[in-house]
Formats: sequence, C-alpha cells, structure tokens
Amino acid sequence: MTAKDASAARDSGASHMTLEELLALPPTVNVTTAARALGIGTHKAYNLIKMGSFPVQTLPLGSTVRVPTAALWRVLGVTPPAQ
Repeated sequence: MTAKDASAARDSGASHMTLEELLALPPTVNVTTAARALGIGTHKAYNLIKMGSFPVQTLPLGSTVRVPTAALWRVLGVTPPAQ
C-alpha cells in the first residue's frame, strides 16, 4: 500500500476513524489502531509490515510493533491543531 493508496482509501470513506479520534491518539499506537486509521484490516497491515510496504514508519520493539502517530497523521494528511 502506498501513501496514494492510503489517501484514496481515506477519500473513499474506507477509514473508520474520525478526525477527532485521530487527533486524540497517543504518541504511538499499535498496528491494530494504525490499520483502523488507514481503513485496512490488521492482518493486511501486518503483511504489509512484513513485506516492508506499510505506508507508515514502524518501530519494532522486540515482539511488539508501534506506529508513531505523527507519521500516521502525515500519511493521512492530518494536521494537528496549533497549541
């Protein structure tokens, strides 16, 4: 999945996460949450990570994978409000 594919999924309404939910995410999220934000399934997300094709930077931490929220926002074109 490319950033363009993620954008198309978002634009087609495939994403199941609202802007409010996206902005409320903690600094890093698990793959399930990132997949939901991108409008793809968890299984697909892990397959993309395994192939090196996940559209967002990932942080492997032992047996856990985290996704930085800021990187997820960039791919989705979300701009956090100024504080």
